[in-house]
Amino acid sequence: MSSRGGGGARPPRSGSRRPGWTPWLYLAPALVVLAGLLVYPVYQLGLISVLEYTQAQVSGGEPTSFQGLGNYQQLFADPQFWQVLTATVVFAALCVLSTLFVGCAFAVLLTRIRALPRLALLIASLGAWATPAITGSTVWMFLFDADFGPVNRLLGLGDFSWTYGRYSAFALVLLEVVWCSFPFVMVTVYAGIRAVPTEVLEAASLDGASQWRIWRSVLAPMLRPILLVVTIQSVIWDFKIFTQIYVMTDGGGIAGQNLVLNVYAYQQAFASSEYSLGAAIGVVMLLILLAVTLVYLRLMRRQGEEL
Repeated sequence: MSSRGGGGARPPRSGSRRPGWTPWLYLAPALVVLAGLLVYPVYQLGLISVLEYTQAQVSGGEPTSFQGLGNYQQLFADPQFWQVLTATVVFAALCVLSTLFVGCAFAVLLTRIRALPRLALLIASLGAWATPAITGSTVWMFLFDADFGPVNRLLGLGDFSWTYGRYSAFALVLLEVVWCSFPFVMVTVYAGIRAVPTEVLEAASLDGASQWRIWRSVLAPMLRPILLVVTIQSVIWDFKIFTQIYVMTDGGGIAGQNLVLNVYAYQQAFASSEYSLGAAIGVVMLLILLAVTLVYLRLMRRQGEEL
């Protein structure tokens, strides 16, 4: 008895072949743009950080020399750098926690009010989110002005200057950061709450659970991937804050008491013409944020495996 086609396995059809390089061809234009906008500037930042690059080198008066890790050694030996780094980490953490608390609270509030107040709250919040940082900072400076600000009059503080003290200045900037950042958390978490089945929330209410218990035991676990996303993005945004600090504390406060890393890098690079030191600070910030992003991706991967 003969069999057609022989006894061997048939070769796979052309339609079942692996895509190979096809996806990369589709991604090539985007990758080229990303390389130009991200990879090359990062390369230049790293290159300047290992060179002696001051105003003398920029003007061509002296040749550029290779310093290796000398700029980093000088940076890490400076006590002010560690003070600024500590202040940046603490300030960013407070901003993130405050933004998450306010954003989540307003997200829950949106589910409890009627359509018209909900629309008004969304429009007002998105207006704050869309306001440019320099505009919002200027408005807040007017509101808390020692001479003409309405806040001091309402609170009976007289000519109290919010930007004179270190902690009061940081508190003022924190309020402005939360004001312009919480709408993103609010809208994202609100969308996640609306996706939760109503039967789950109704069952929790029938069991006598309070609103706080419903949030802690029902909503928060179900919204964990969303909360993780907004937390990591808030960390990145608040860690590299610049405009609010620079505008509201006049470049870092009295004697640099309100400096954060971004403003500190700006001062080193442009005020002191130590461009290599400014680039080194930028590289340190890049590595810290890269580590945060890697942690975020790892946590998201774990969430995906659990789901």
